Amino acid sequence: MPLEQVLVLLAAAVGAGWVDAVVGGGGLLQLPAVLMTGMPPVQAMATNKLSSVFGTASAAVTYARTTKLDRQVALPGAGLAVLSSGLGASAAAAITADVLRPAVMVVLLAVAAFVTLRPALGAVPQPHLRTNVRVAVAIATAGVLIAFYDGIMGPGTGTFLIVAFTTILGLDFVSASASAKIINTGTNIGALFVFAWQGHVQWGLGLAMAVCNIAGAQLGARMALRRGAAFVRVVLLCVVAAMVAKLAWQQFA
Repeated sequence: MPLEQVLVLLAAAVGAGWVDAVVGGGGLLQLPAVLMTGMPPVQAMATNKLSSVFGTASAAVTYARTTKLDRQVALPGAGLAVLSSGLGASAAAAITADVLRPAVMVVLLAVAAFVTLRPALGAVPQPHLRTNVRVAVAIATAGVLIAFYDGIMGPGTGTFLIVAFTTILGLDFVSASASAKIINTGTNIGALFVFAWQGHVQWGLGLAMAVCNIAGAQLGARMALRRGAAFVRVVLLCVVAAMVAKLAWQQFA
């Protein structure tokens, strides 16, 4: 691979790590960059997972040191996520992106509208929303549904997790992002295990990108913790808008 392409991928990995650490959606930058090298889609997804798992885990550690994690949801959700994401990765070659893109675009537009119309969402914790039923729903939503999506397609997983935790459990955006990183680490591990077993991972490139992804993740996590929920909300809306535009371009262009 030419040096210029490698440098572009490393730069994309830094940006992806930053975005992922704040609101998720780093695959919006990293996966297209890998695909531009001409790598087959499944190999690109596999190499993207190898890089992402290190950055996400790094951000999770940084959040855990400075903010309270919702361990009652994050830990069982992460366990389920490993299995569900692995199942999604197993089915990745069987389901085309053209089938998933329209559904994902609708969900993203709904997320953008919901967050825009409810400016108080995620600004402060709403502990009165938390019930045993809602905790179970949050675990199932994050650890099964969203994790399966991450295995089969991926981009936007962290964003979906954050929105799920703020709407279902009433967490603020920073706490939701911290818990999302634990589950997203699980989804990356599950998918990576399957992709590696199938022989799709480009290890050298993926590990080099992982170093850059960690650097970006550390910057993003520290910035989110320092600037708070309002900053996370703005970045979330920007990332959602960019993902909708990208998916629409791929679907209709």
